[in-house]
Amino acid sequence: MLAESLKSVRTRWPGRIVGAAGGARLDRGCIFIVPSRVGAAFGVALLLMLLAAINYRNSLAYALTFLLGAVFLVGVLHTYRNLAGLRLQAGAPAAVFAGEQARFPIRLDSDGRAYQALALGWSSGAPQLHDLPAGGSVTVELGLPAPRRGWLPAPRLRVESRFPLGLMVAWSWIAPEQRALVYPQPLPGDLPLSAGALEEAEEEGRRARGEGVDDYQGLRAYRPGDSKRRLDWKAYSRGRGLLVKDFAALEGSELCLDFSALAGDGESRLSLLCHWVLELSVHQRPFVLQLPGRRLGPDSGEAHREACLRALALYGEAP
Repeated sequence: MLAESLKSVRTRWPGRIVGAAGGARLDRGCIFIVPSRVGAAFGVALLLMLLAAINYRNSLAYALTFLLGAVFLVGVLHTYRNLAGLRLQAGAPAAVFAGEQARFPIRLDSDGRAYQALALGWSSGAPQLHDLPAGGSVTVELGLPAPRRGWLPAPRLRVESRFPLGLMVAWSWIAPEQRALVYPQPLPGDLPLSAGALEEAEEEGRRARGEGVDDYQGLRAYRPGDSKRRLDWKAYSRGRGLLVKDFAALEGSELCLDFSALAGDGESRLSLLCHWVLELSVHQRPFVLQLPGRRLGPDSGEAHREACLRALALYGEAP
């Protein structure tokens, strides 16, 4: 019962929460320490040993009880010292797609001494154990599911130590002040060209086919880096080797990925647009992304790709 109460205190009592965006250093103002479940059982055993020593007036029992009590007190000091002075720095997480794991980097820096068995984890979930050498630094990446697009803020971070004996648990709460950008989950489908672009392509006799990006020109030999979706498996089964369906670029028509030209709910539209932003960027094709109230491009390249993915991720969210 006592152990469960101590666990409840560690879980629910936030104490002082330290921000780590600009760097944080743990000191006595933000480190809390209580007996662990093992420590609580150890304390009860010491109490019973003391009562037995008093009852039987046994000097050896007294000596053993006080010796173990001294070990307990020294363990309190060393457990606290294994957190005191630790410095933490929250890094910038990389963007991910919906359904993936966002990785939040936390850098641990030593103030000149070694730290053993440091446990880091979110307020819910299993922690990770790491050692920190004297005067060194370690970067820890903590995963968090990203179920939907938009900003994914990091929850409270718990730094814990049970070193060296496991009789005490010292902890501190950290506010990483991090957030990861989550792009929509790519959804393959037909190229979502705007109505104007399709009409222009039809008039010039260059209507998009196949993948929806280019005109089908025939087959060519496979080259490393070609999309596996364009492999001609029928030709391969006939013993003709690996051949790829070749498409020629549309000329004279502007590829415009238009949100309004699509059917379905908003999230499926964004996922389809995300897929084609990635596809066109791989082939270095200039394109326009048309969202309600916003237009990006025509352009190509990494910067344009990132700007489009960011616009899709934050579409409909308040600034």
